[in-house]
Amino acid sequence: MSIDLRPAVARVLVVDDEPDILELLELALLRMGLQVERATNVHEALQQLDSKQFSLCLTDMRLPDGDGVEVVRHIAAHHADVPVAVITAHGNMENAVSVLKSGAFDYLSKPVSLEQLRTLVKAALKLPQSPIPVREGVRILLGNSPAMEKVRDLIERVARSQAPVHISGESGSGKELAARLIVEKSARRDQPFVAVNCGAIPETLMESEFFGYRKGAFTGAEKDREGFFQAANGGTLFLDEIADLPLSMQVKLLRAIQEKKVRKVGATEEESVDVRIISATHHSLTERVQQGKFRQDLYYRLNVISLPMPPLREMRDDISEVASQLLIRLRNGENVEFSPDALQELARYNFPGNVRELENIIERALALCSNGIITPADLQLIPSGIGAEVDTHKSSLPEYLDRIEREAILEALRKTHFNRTAAAKVLGVTFRVLRYRMARLNITEKNG
Repeated sequence: MSIDLRPAVARVLVVDDEPDILELLELALLRMGLQVERATNVHEALQQLDSKQFSLCLTDMRLPDGDGVEVVRHIAAHHADVPVAVITAHGNMENAVSVLKSGAFDYLSKPVSLEQLRTLVKAALKLPQSPIPVREGVRILLGNSPAMEKVRDLIERVARSQAPVHISGESGSGKELAARLIVEKSARRDQPFVAVNCGAIPETLMESEFFGYRKGAFTGAEKDREGFFQAANGGTLFLDEIADLPLSMQVKLLRAIQEKKVRKVGATEEESVDVRIISATHHSLTERVQQGKFRQDLYYRLNVISLPMPPLREMRDDISEVASQLLIRLRNGENVEFSPDALQELARYNFPGNVRELENIIERALALCSNGIITPADLQLIPSGIGAEVDTHKSSLPEYLDRIEREAILEALRKTHFNRTAAAKVLGVTFRVLRYRMARLNITEKNG
């Protein structure tokens, strides 16, 4: 059992060699009801940290006997439960990124905005002293392979930071789930989580979708509207398929992240936003930068902490367990199990669509199996190198799998003259499951 030795009134260490800035920060913190201790160099800061208990440290980047990174690293090594934020020169993003990579909770740019300072302090003081358990009903990452344990460990660590996270990995490997778990284990868990598919927004609408617009800003703008940044204010903005952003929008996004401010289309003034950015893509951003399709400065700003998601085929020992857990969730209380042969078949399969494909396979098998047992035939796996390559050129994997399931349901319905109760028995599922699958696949008597 860990005991919190921090003072009842939160104590903040402010490290800066400029008397005016020390005075400004101390006054602002005192007005928030906090205790404040001062240090004017690295040596004094380390002495204070090792002799007293602090709830937060604010340090300037440039100090007479070193820099703020030394303070950040000392805290990371010896006082990991103390969040530290670094004050950097205006526009010096290299310093901001370097301190975030070293373990800083967040950064502030000079001249220090008191509004941003208060927001940062409030967020830092909400950080828990021990890992936050996942709430009941929240989906978790399945599997116990070393690769998945590494992902879980990184999620625990980055949840205590405000630093941008970039999640890479193949389609279906669980990138959005990882993003949601980072938030679930952070102080922002009860704040908005806004997920955006960057590839699904027309380029002409991107600026207004991201930043909002004022009434009359363009034809059809009949009233003010908030954008993604405003909707996520205080919480997290998850930018999926970030590689699909056009270069023109990349410039605007970079500025919004750096300045922590956005301007609505048609507005004359900027507004501050407190948003943590988590991005993801199945493309290689490094390759996109080399090809000139993605800005290098934005890449470094997004990729402060890198979280690679392993493909399912590299966690082969986990496949049976992951499949069994998914089956429990998808069978809706029905008594359905895998046959040993079916689990062996799954363990040998390469899963080009990763966990998402496995989920689709199990959903389809539930519709096809009989007597409560899923057999290899019910899985209808695509043989490696046969057929899959041809079909994926014509359609995406989910579309391909839906097509197979649709044909199986339609065949059962035709055999029973569209008697859904009888068709459900033929397919070995309940009437309720069949009705749900028909609605999802838009199957009606007209289709038959």
